[in-house]
Amino acid sequence: MEEQTQPELASPEVQKRIRDSFDRQGLMGHLGAYLSVIAPGRVHILLPSRPEVTQQHGYFHAGATSAIADSAGGYAGFTLFPENTSVLTVEYKINLLAPAEGEHLEAIGTVLRSGRTLTVCQLEVFGVQGSRRTLVAAGQQTLICIDPRPER
Repeated sequence: MEEQTQPELASPEVQKRIRDSFDRQGLMGHLGAYLSVIAPGRVHILLPSRPEVTQQHGYFHAGATSAIADSAGGYAGFTLFPENTSVLTVEYKINLLAPAEGEHLEAIGTVLRSGRTLTVCQLEVFGVQGSRRTLVAAGQQTLICIDPRPER
């Protein structure tokens, strides 16, 4: 489960690499998601509540919840990858544990094991309402470190 300590931040160079890549992601921009923490092996992404990211009952849509979880894990792994490499998700599994509601969602990706080729991450998504945090989704992800690919 989530740690309550603030992680040490990644170096300015790694933060820039992560932010530059994140800013090129059309889906994250479309959803209104943004990076809140970039630490070695750990990334937090926030998604404010708005009608465009909800489903018919007013909860955050599972697709939006899953998308920010996938990106949080991907960028957590990417913080540990060598410079001049790229990251792709090989697979991920997510369990939706509770209705995703609140002022915003916070996705936290944490590297469990970083390998030369494959990296495994833990994914957690919390619904946040004031000081109340509810774990709404949890999962695991496998990433692959690849040669650089052109990014738009």
